[in-house]
Amino acid sequence: MTAMAHEPLTQEEVLLEGFLALDTPEGFRAELIEGEIVVTPPPDGDHEDYIGLIVDEVIRKSRIRMQFSGNKGLKLPSGGGCPKNHVIPDGTFAPRELRLYRGADPWMPCDGVAMVLEVTSTKPQADREAKRRCYARGGIPLYLLADRDTSQVTLFSDPEKDDYRQHCTLPFGKPLALPDPFAFELETTDFL
Repeated sequence: MTAMAHEPLTQEEVLLEGFLALDTPEGFRAELIEGEIVVTPPPDGDHEDYIGLIVDEVIRKSRIRMQFSGNKGLKLPSGGGCPKNHVIPDGTFAPRELRLYRGADPWMPCDGVAMVLEVTSTKPQADREAKRRCYARGGIPLYLLADRDTSQVTLFSDPEKDDYRQHCTLPFGKPLALPDPFAFELETTDFL
């Protein structure tokens, strides 16, 4: 009897296997973004405060009932020969009726996600660029970025291929209009 030869793993497959096997310290997040493993430390209190303010408004004011997750990772399409991206947004919003966050897998597809939220922290360039491209590739309709370094909030919309075709950036303190299915103005005065 002869042993069957196994195909050697590609570099992308080795990277993905190594990433999925990571055991990060408690509170740290590991993500695979455009072929790079990114590990971020636990967030500071201000970071969590911004998220809480946004989540509170979205849950109270959205035209339809929304669910929120700050822990569920997204499997997003890759770009440029990299393995599939595995990104954990600071927040993910989806219509409650879809109940997307069920199941034991910590990574879910992005189908049905209405908006992702990022608040800048230790790696702001990843939030501004690499994650933006990942979310656009996944066809996520809206990406809300609260940039603490620039004191601005940006809503990216109309994803196409590797980016969003539209964006609206306003300084903290100005209300930002969120389109359907949210259909309200997000107040940012408390960010100041």
